[in-house]
Amino acid sequence: MPENAKTAIVTRFAPSPTGYLHIGGARTALFNWLYARGRGGKFLLRIEDTDRERSTPEATAAILKGLTWLGLDWDGDVVSQFEGRERHAEVAREMMARGHAYKCFSTQDEIEAFREAARAEGRSTLFQSPWRDADPATHPDAPFVMRLKAPRTGETVIEDAVQGNVTIRNDQLDDMVCLRSDGTPTYMLAVVVDDHDMGVTHVIRGDDHLNNAARQIQVYRAMGWDVPVFAHIPLIHGPDGKKLSKRHGAVGLEEYQAMGYPASGMRNYLARLGWAHGDAEYFTDAEAREWFDLSGIGRAPARLDFKKLENICGQHIAATPDAALLPEIEAYLDAAGAKPLSQSQKEGLSRALYCVKDRAKTFPELIEKAHFVLSSRPFEPDEKAAKSLDPVSRGILKELTPHLQNASWERDMLETTVGTIAEAHGIGLGKIAGPLRAALAGRTVSPSVFDMMLVIGREETIARLKDVTA
Repeated sequence: MPENAKTAIVTRFAPSPTGYLHIGGARTALFNWLYARGRGGKFLLRIEDTDRERSTPEATAAILKGLTWLGLDWDGDVVSQFEGRERHAEVAREMMARGHAYKCFSTQDEIEAFREAARAEGRSTLFQSPWRDADPATHPDAPFVMRLKAPRTGETVIEDAVQGNVTIRNDQLDDMVCLRSDGTPTYMLAVVVDDHDMGVTHVIRGDDHLNNAARQIQVYRAMGWDVPVFAHIPLIHGPDGKKLSKRHGAVGLEEYQAMGYPASGMRNYLARLGWAHGDAEYFTDAEAREWFDLSGIGRAPARLDFKKLENICGQHIAATPDAALLPEIEAYLDAAGAKPLSQSQKEGLSRALYCVKDRAKTFPELIEKAHFVLSSRPFEPDEKAAKSLDPVSRGILKELTPHLQNASWERDMLETTVGTIAEAHGIGLGKIAGPLRAALAGRTVSPSVFDMMLVIGREETIARLKDVTA
């Protein structure tokens, strides 16, 4: 099926709930979401919870929470693969009725003996069941598995939208088990049945599933079903070019929220991680949905680059409307286990966002810049700020205070008033800004002193100046 086919697009994300949502999985979900949303299609979510020993409700909840934070909404209800086990078994029985599957009574000891003999003789160790073409009348009353009767000659071609045509000789594939001896379906069967029943047209997933595709295609053909478009995307590597792991830093999506990266910046960065649209680095959600296509995905593994991530996130923080930014900051504080903002802090931060969000790459940086409005007096200047409050500087601030009490509280007038005092002392505005910043914020790095004065107001400004000049 060509990528530009007119069939309604349906993609899916199908994680296993056995742990946190890996950043690689988050990118896979994003690619599926972008492809569907950009074409008016559906993006479905399926939890592949057939491994009952390792699947947990907590992991499922973490996946849903992570996708929600990232802003990836899905269509319809979340599908549980485990709940479809009867349907999966039904398909296996139908394949057997069509002559494409069979009962295999070989025991694990017999299979291992076959492999040992094959190794000794230098033959392929792929198990060839003696029950493949056995007369049903010879079947014993014993436990069995149901195997796919895969072709043993010829080739299976995976027409992959990212990797190109990948050819696998059929003699390299064994007759995979579809139903276990207890009647439960295997993942390899379940994923095909679910994708077909959910109407999935495009299977976009990590290239660690590429070999699975060859076997899964055989199930599609055995059932006479349309094969979806496959697109196997390269994995994410660390900055050193090795497979991403915890030694490289955060690998779970929830860690990125707790570190204070904005969701919009994460979407932008993850979209750019392995996919390109010309030279565009920063783009909006609308642009990503419009531009994203499978042909833009590279075949080489993408490398995680925290400097690029921070740069893009900084641009998104600066571009986000203040009203939308505040709830994200509150969600970050909650994810990081920090103390929530009081009502007065929320009000102060809302007034200050316009002057603290520029050049802040993460929410912790933004909050540090907003220290002047989130903390209350008396301010205890840090070591660097305290150095600028020498006796001479304190005297100048004391002289400045009554002039500010009578000044019109507008930026131009505030700049003029401070400039006049600086000129009277034969110093530049920068020389007075240092001690003024220390008095207002207790820091050497902050927004403009005039922005701070406008945000906290006349009364608070005067009070802070008096605290350091008394």
